[in-house]
Amino acid sequence: LCSECGQFHLLPDNHLYNFQDEVDDELICHICLQPLLQPMDTPCGHTYCFKCLENFMQEYNFCPMDRKKLSFQQCHKSSLLVRNLLDKLLVLCPFKAECQQTMQRCELEAHLQNRCPGFKKYRAELERKKHPFSKGKEDLPAKVEPLTARDPEVAAGGSALVAESSAAAVVSLGTAEPGLVNPAFEETEEGEFIRGILVAETSTIEIHREDPEEDLGMRIVGGKDTPLGNIVVQEVVRHSVVAADGRIAPGDHILEVNGVNISSVTHCQAVSFLRHPGPVLHLMVLQEKGFSSKTVQQDFSSAPNREVIHVTLIKKDRSEPLGIKLIRKTDEAGIFILDLLEGGLAAKNGKLSRNDRVLSINGQDLRQGTPETAAQIIQTSESRVNFVVLRQPGVQLPDSVDDSSTSNSSSSSNGGSPVHHRRRLDQNHYRRKCTYQKKTVSIKKEPKESLGITIGGGRDNKNKLPIYVTSVQPIGCLFRDGRIKRGDILLSINGIDLTHLNYYEAVSALKSNAASHSVVLKALEILVSDPTDPPLDMKEQGFGWSPLWIMWLGLPSYLHCCQDIVLSKGNLESWGFSIVGGFEESKGNQPFFIKTIVPGTPAFRDRRLKCGDEIVAVNGVPAIGMSNSELIPMLKEQRNKVTLTVVSWPGSLV
Repeated sequence: LCSECGQFHLLPDNHLYNFQDEVDDELICHICLQPLLQPMDTPCGHTYCFKCLENFMQEYNFCPMDRKKLSFQQCHKSSLLVRNLLDKLLVLCPFKAECQQTMQRCELEAHLQNRCPGFKKYRAELERKKHPFSKGKEDLPAKVEPLTARDPEVAAGGSALVAESSAAAVVSLGTAEPGLVNPAFEETEEGEFIRGILVAETSTIEIHREDPEEDLGMRIVGGKDTPLGNIVVQEVVRHSVVAADGRIAPGDHILEVNGVNISSVTHCQAVSFLRHPGPVLHLMVLQEKGFSSKTVQQDFSSAPNREVIHVTLIKKDRSEPLGIKLIRKTDEAGIFILDLLEGGLAAKNGKLSRNDRVLSINGQDLRQGTPETAAQIIQTSESRVNFVVLRQPGVQLPDSVDDSSTSNSSSSSNGGSPVHHRRRLDQNHYRRKCTYQKKTVSIKKEPKESLGITIGGGRDNKNKLPIYVTSVQPIGCLFRDGRIKRGDILLSINGIDLTHLNYYEAVSALKSNAASHSVVLKALEILVSDPTDPPLDMKEQGFGWSPLWIMWLGLPSYLHCCQDIVLSKGNLESWGFSIVGGFEESKGNQPFFIKTIVPGTPAFRDRRLKCGDEIVAVNGVPAIGMSNSELIPMLKEQRNKVTLTVVSWPGSLV
């Protein structure tokens, strides 16, 4: 049964649809006598289905209608208008007994995958036929058993990841974090399906600074206290140290700074590490390279003292993400667990661990498998997902770092590049509590006396920021008063609203009102309740002071300046971005953030979306209150065009 049209047909043949109304003859293929699919135009003015014409041209060299000489290479795709008209034809759900819905033809596949009770029932019956003995089994606790040499094939594949290696390693992220809006398959213009593996590379980059105090010149977002989790480069500042080096790009994930793992630290702690002065900086980064159809097969060696662990995860519904990030490495065959996303099903279960090697899922052997294959198995599982993993005790990917203790073990990479000792950090991560206190400041002053503040932001800024205080000078009346501080958001002065003004309008309003005997300022003060963060405001930044990215996140919605970004793509392209966040029972409502933008995709080519952008709405439907598993199908349903309403805050400058 075809998963796209829900009907039986041979693989080389066109999909079959039950159209609600009679279709105009102009939209009919004169080979199959059905409404056109992937229409192709001939130079002589006729239009046929892609597959119909391709099959016909394998035997003949003329047009089926007028018999003029023709080659397939002379034909081209029909106009977007024709393709859209065809995609909008109304069809009936093929599962008439359980579902009587009508929809546009382009929406049928998403309907079958996400909403159709008939198709869900069919898949469940198919699953029962495949696994007749799984019915009625109880959810058993995790079972740990030693792996013996009696299984030579498994014994050959259990070498654990050397976490400290700083050599470049190519990995596949086919099952990245929940919300990656990328299909497992992409289709070429010729209609052939290819494996769409998302390839990324980890490497160590050495940055040299003539002035040890000089800023690196990049903006970062993320942190363990945000839904993003990892630290991600949002932007590289022009003419900076990092820009001159040229190897770091927006979207790169920073994993280590001078041997210190920052993949599990808070935003403020990461900023502190990256702002630390020094002539040389070693950064380990994960850089996504886009989709690849090539597979990587490497030899691998055995490792002693391994354990085979059986884990069963229960999904509430088929679309619920497990929250597992899988990778493939160049030096070992198979699939490894890179990370368990906080709040995800696997993390809550607690039985899988980072660096476990996945041997099988639902009985399917993955010892030579790929993350993309694992993704398909997981996504098509109805409720139970049975893992068999290989674990080497004592070897884990590096945890977070601490100033107080030093690990005595290190290992060199195959490439011979230096490996730094790692320090360990307390694992008690927290969700940052940022609140904003409204305050009114009334001051009596001399008419010629200056307010003594400098400001930044303005709605003409590329991020359309509210006006904020960048410094309070010791010569003005506000310094003497002491209530207005750097980082305060200015709302109004003497009743004049500042929240919708551009920078120069705000400067003019402040200057003109400062000439009076009394000034009334209304402002929002940022209150950070956690005292453990490093004092980041002590150092003026070379590019001009600005608030940290994390401080913008809690602003009230009336200060948000949203923009609509319209993305367009082909029927079989992916949007090319991943999302994190959304409602979770343990955390309540969290914003949705863009975490990944894949090179070579519509989101990447558009250039307006950035990592760390907050998604407020999709096609005008507010995202607040939605869970991750609700928003992802909504995004995947959009066949050719989607409108994202986003708020974009500037990343923290380091």
